[in-house]
Amino acid sequence: MVPLIKMEVVENFHWMTADEFGTIYAMGNALPGPVATKMAGYVGFKVAGLAGSLVALLGVAGPSLIAMILLYKFLSQAQNIPQVAGMIKGIKPVVIVLLALLILELWPTSFAGWTQAAIAILGFAAIKFLHVHPIVVVVAALAFGAVALR
Repeated sequence: MVPLIKMEVVENFHWMTADEFGTIYAMGNALPGPVATKMAGYVGFKVAGLAGSLVALLGVAGPSLIAMILLYKFLSQAQNIPQVAGMIKGIKPVVIVLLALLILELWPTSFAGWTQAAIAILGFAAIKFLHVHPIVVVVAALAFGAVALR
């Protein structure tokens, strides 16, 4: 969803710049819940106020909700069919590639200097190897940024 939102908001309609999108994406990731709905709500509010925010949220969440209900119904009945099991195994790598492409696109606007890159590396290491809860890393990065990166 996020690459699609980026394409529409930044490239097609020019409602925000790539830098602003990167900032909103980072803020959306720092808050709990799905990032696509938070970004849609922000873009809708920026473009058309509260009504725009509500319409954007409905537009993002509504089709996904309907699709998930239908997909769950199908998969719960067909999960033992070998072709369906293969489809599920086949889609996982595609999702990983889409996330990797998004990271590559946002990388240039995400790090203004070595300090920010070090925060990212330390945050990754703390979560992956030291098993620090992600919210602790987010709060620590916010606190460090507020004090040291003004």
